[in-house]
Amino acid sequence: MKKILLPILVLSSLATAKPIVTATIAPTKFFIEQIAGDEIEINVMVPNSADPHTYEPKPSQMKKLENSDLYFEIGVEFDEIWLKKISRDFKSVKFIKTQNGIEKIPMEHHEHGEKHENEHDRHDGETLDPHIWLDPILVKMQSKNILNALCDTYKEKCEKFSVNQAEFEKKLDEFDEFAKTKLQDFKGAKFIVYHPSWGYFAARYNLEQIAIEIEGKEPKPADLAKLIKEAREEKASVIFVAPQFSKKAAITVATQSGASVVEIDHLSEDWLNEMKKTVEVISKSLK
Repeated sequence: MKKILLPILVLSSLATAKPIVTATIAPTKFFIEQIAGDEIEINVMVPNSADPHTYEPKPSQMKKLENSDLYFEIGVEFDEIWLKKISRDFKSVKFIKTQNGIEKIPMEHHEHGEKHENEHDRHDGETLDPHIWLDPILVKMQSKNILNALCDTYKEKCEKFSVNQAEFEKKLDEFDEFAKTKLQDFKGAKFIVYHPSWGYFAARYNLEQIAIEIEGKEPKPADLAKLIKEAREEKASVIFVAPQFSKKAAITVATQSGASVVEIDHLSEDWLNEMKKTVEVISKSLK
């Protein structure tokens, strides 16, 4: 009897197992969950506490990736470094560019008190800003790309996914209105961040980010002195940091300019609540 039951139990387990998809970052997992609900298991390659520029995946993550039907990329440095290898090793996985249809902007380098764009990088695309998930209107475009991929792969669930995606778009529109209302009186205002993640967010709500980090590097002493001077001139009350990066330079700027340090997480899995919190703290810092 045991010999008969064991195959039945194994087959039953396989029949009830959820399909697996993989995403590069935790915010993408949140977007997929809004559309797929609990129908799909989602594997994330870069934990929200890690830096996507330097993180190396663990064997357990690679194992789940091997069993994934889809991989939802975003275009961060992790994707650029690892996806060629991943696509070569896991040929059964279909790769989905959630950024399709979105025109990315060049990363802004705020050095020596002046904001400028690297024209060379504008043409070759090497430093285009990947942080599109921090603009709710661009997330709507991402969500359509996610929906299309899920519907193509799991056709029997497409109707449910489409309803969920429409509801998610409503949430994004509501958040956009919330952010507009909170930030409408601060057009052109500057806020200081360590890592330049918030370019699309700033552009959407008519703000300007000043980044402490310069082209992925800690600022030199001369740059730091100018940042401190600018923070004083702008009467910055808050320096924003992310949990994935060093706080040393930000603390120095804050200490020397009389500002406080506040953490905002651009890679939070609890994306919507974290974005609302970020709008609240930025609006308070600009008053």
